[in-house]
This record gives sequence, C-alpha cells and structure tokens, in this order.
Amino acid sequence: MQKADLLHALVEHYDIKAVNVVPIIEMMEKTAFQARNLARGAKIVDEMICDKECGIILTLAGSLISAGQKAIIVDMIRSRMVDVIVSTGANIVDQDFFEALGFRHYQGTPFSSDDKLRELHIDRIYDTYIDEDELRVCDETIHRIAESLEPRPYSGREFIQEMGKYLEKNHPHAESIVLEAYRNGVPIFAPAFSDCSAGFGLVFHQVERQQARGSYVSIDSVADFRELTQIKVESGVTGLIMLGGGVPKNFVQDIVVSAEFLGYDVEMHRYAVQLTVADERDGALSGSTLREANSWGKVDLAKEQMVYGEATVAFPLIAGYAYHKGNWRNRAARNFAKIFSQPSILEAEGYTKAVAG
Repeated sequence: MQKADLLHALVEHYDIKAVNVVPIIEMMEKTAFQARNLARGAKIVDEMICDKECGIILTLAGSLISAGQKAIIVDMIRSRMVDVIVSTGANIVDQDFFEALGFRHYQGTPFSSDDKLRELHIDRIYDTYIDEDELRVCDETIHRIAESLEPRPYSGREFIQEMGKYLEKNHPHAESIVLEAYRNGVPIFAPAFSDCSAGFGLVFHQVERQQARGSYVSIDSVADFRELTQIKVESGVTGLIMLGGGVPKNFVQDIVVSAEFLGYDVEMHRYAVQLTVADERDGALSGSTLREANSWGKVDLAKEQMVYGEATVAFPLIAGYAYHKGNWRNRAARNFAKIFSQPSILEAEGYTKAVAG
C-alpha cells in the first residue's frame, strides 16, 4: 500500500448556503431533548445577530477544519455573523492555514494500521488523514513568517494577522478563515498558540537566532488576554458561540472578570451557546455548564443554552439557521481589528486609576 492509495478521498466542507434548514429547526423547537435545545440555541445565535450592540465571539476547540467546518466559518465572517474568533492553534495553523497553502485533509478510517500510517508519513485525526510531509511545509512557512518580522514579542493575534498578510500576498484566492478574518477586520486569538505547528516553526526560528546570538520573535499570551479584554470593554454587549470547550472557552469567559479587575463596569456575556459532548460531572471545563459560569460572574442566565451534540452535526444546523434567517444583512461589521491600530483605552486615565486604587 502506497501513500496515494490512502490520500485520495477529500474531506469536503459544508456549504450552509446550499440548504435552507430553517423549517427543520422550527420543527425541532416543537420536539424534545437535544433537538429542542439545538433549536433554542439557534434562536439565541440569531438574537445575537439582531442585537446591534452585540459583539459576537466564536470559539473553536477540537478538530473542526479537518472535519469540514471551514466554509461555514468563512461564510459567517463574510456575512458579518462573527466579530472575533478564539481558537486552538491547531484549527488555525495545522488545519486552516495548512489548507490555505494548497493542501487538503482526506477521508480515512479509525480502523487503519497506525504503524503503517506512521511509515507512510500520514497523520490520523480519528477518521481523517493529513500528509505529514505537507504539514512540515506548513511548519516551515510559519518559520519564514517569523524570520520576516521585527524580533520582539507579539500577541498571538498579531502573529495570526501576519499569517493573513502572507496569504493575501501569496495565496489570495485561498478559501481560508485566517485570510477572510484578515480582510474583514476579525481578530483571531489562539491563547495556546505554540501548541500546534506554529510551535515547531517558532522553535526552529528561536533556536537559529539564539545560535547566532540574535534577537527573536516570541508569543506573548498575556497580550492576547489583554487585547481580548480590551474588545470586551469596547464592545460592552457580547455573545458567545462556543464549539467544544477547553482553553478557548475559559479564555473568552474570563475576559469579563479581567475587565472588572481593571476597574471597568462591564456586564456578563449577554448571550452564550455551547456545543459539547463533554459531561459536567467530572468537574472539567469543557462540560461545565453556562449556568456554572454564571456563578463566576461570566455569563448571564437570560440567554444561554447548552447543546449536547457533536459539532459536525449541530454547528451546520445552527449556523445554517442564522444564515437563512437573513438578519445578518442588517448588521454592520464591527471591525474590532482596527482598535489595535490606535491607542488602547486600557491606557486611559480610568485604567490607570483603577490599577492604582
């Protein structure tokens, strides 16, 4: 068996524009269990879109782009249904940026021989495959981007913005979350940015520079936290669409507490919908309920919904409902990226007094 025998059936991305799912969601609303929860979650997402004050934050955890969800997120950005993305590094770098460079994910099987896959340089994500040799090209591209930058600390958002610039210059026709977010002023945060292919490229960059006794690019995760807190302060009203849990979920919920710690009177996230298969009973974050988050002062209880369903099934339905309802047509883009090209309001007198006090 050769590599080409396994890497031939492409993973195709959902097109939420192709099918109007509004009628099925409205039928689900009159049923029970997770169908009714999903319908309520879809309606809350649509309410976020209708609320002209609301900044909408999408979080991505788990392996989503490899599983055909990329085009949904691209369409949501283009349709002004998402203002900020908080993600694992893998979704942004190993999967979206990887595909933007011209590579693809392939349909596979969880019953394949992993020893044989390792021998063929094929990486497996449950029932999908990635060519490891192509992934190394992605690592090296991150290295080249780092080499092109002024050596200093960067927030993950800043570095991902540089990735968007690279795609605009070298792959302008790519269907990519990173590229579309760059074009539409949608900041992308990856709080654990080094935990992906970016880490390999940046380690290579730093080791080379250290050996040459030179300065290097580094990633400042605290700057990501500060910048996302700034978005919360400037937006005021916020809504969360959370796919899975993990670091992105906790990171985005914590910005309410962070803003309050700095002395700002901000409201909790007004809207929140989470899609998860995790159980709350083990006390882990991914399954912790949004009601639990209310006890921490992070999420308002009026418009929150847990949907216990796997994201590749539930997300296309919720996003498709919001798209075909069409309320995004009356929504202005927030373009939060522009706030980082001007002095931060966190540097204003009120912030200084809050810290001093």
